[in-house]
Amino acid sequence: MLHLKLETDPRWATIAEENIEEILTDHAWCEQKAATNAITIITNNSQYEDLVTELLELAKEELEHFQMVHNIIKTRGYKLGRERKDSYVNELYKFMNKGGNQLQSMVDRLLFSAMIEARSCERFKLLSQRIKDPELSKFYYDLMVSEAGHYTTFITFARKYGKDIDVDQRWKDLVEFEGEVIKSYGKSGSIHG
Repeated sequence: MLHLKLETDPRWATIAEENIEEILTDHAWCEQKAATNAITIITNNSQYEDLVTELLELAKEELEHFQMVHNIIKTRGYKLGRERKDSYVNELYKFMNKGGNQLQSMVDRLLFSAMIEARSCERFKLLSQRIKDPELSKFYYDLMVSEAGHYTTFITFARKYGKDIDVDQRWKDLVEFEGEVIKSYGKSGSIHG
């Protein structure tokens, strides 16, 4: 369904499990950033009522995920560390069209968001299948399902409003770009690392 060019090496799940406190902190901040991203899209494209309505729900869900991860952190006696820089997302951002019109910018932001959700979904699936902790395995399975829905939401809106843009080609280009970017990741204890 996700059509990613390069799958994550399954050994990443072992790295993640060995650094679970770090993964949980990084994951919490990823959820916060996802909520902020949805709000930013709303702010910049408030003329699209259905997009605003849908992304408000998505932002609330991302904040709920942030709270869920934070609760796991507290329950396990960990501390929510400081916000982490997400190098993967920053690299992916370089693909975005910086000089286009508002519609082109919106479509690129929606595709960029879909890609992050797709990669997160793929990583959560891997964690759900490989992590030995039953509670976290179930937790990541449930989040995988949610991320797949978010991916679909972003792709659907890009196609709906990008009628004068070759959205499918732009997505293919982003998949290729992300495939090169992700080659440098999968070796550290972070969600996209």
